[in-house]
Amino acid sequence: MTVNEQILEEITACEKLLIGIGEEWKAEEMPDIGSLYEKMAGLIKNKDFFIVTTVTDGEILKSSLEQSRLVAPCGNETWRQCSKSCSKDIWEPGEIPQEVCPHCGAPLTGNTIEAEEYIEEGYLPQWKAYTTWLAGTLNKKLLVLELGVGFKTPTVIRWPFEKTVSLNNKAHMYRIHGKFAQLPETVKGKADAVLESSTEFFRKL
Repeated sequence: MTVNEQILEEITACEKLLIGIGEEWKAEEMPDIGSLYEKMAGLIKNKDFFIVTTVTDGEILKSSLEQSRLVAPCGNETWRQCSKSCSKDIWEPGEIPQEVCPHCGAPLTGNTIEAEEYIEEGYLPQWKAYTTWLAGTLNKKLLVLELGVGFKTPTVIRWPFEKTVSLNNKAHMYRIHGKFAQLPETVKGKADAVLESSTEFFRKL
């Protein structure tokens, strides 16, 4: 059985499905990234899943993936905030057409970790939903798919996913990355490394 076949079989069999999406899924690297998100939506539509992404281009938010099961802790460029962070306000795309802060007149910027002072309030409600969901995965048959997550922000997905897998005896993880597929001892026997671009791999699923 190929790794692709194994993963498809495990998606069907798992009780819970946790997906981490990293920098290999940036739209600037993959102009047709939307089609991959739609493929994902089709593959997991009947599963109890949650997706954590560190990609900030907001493309995943345009997909048919269930928004209540997504969290983007690094923010997304389509939401706007004051570049001077004069208030905690965050605006939806197009809400402030002039692109200047209505409070202080400073230019608006993307509500992401790239901002001078990132306003984190935007993602916190979804982060709470995620941690509640994650607590319910213990002792459940959990499949973890880590797609293209490197070392830019390892504290968001990479290291926490390793911990989740090490604590759950029924968990199994696939770490798929073009360069950084290595696994620590803590998940040996419970995880598989696939040294291949995660977008190319997923395209072939």
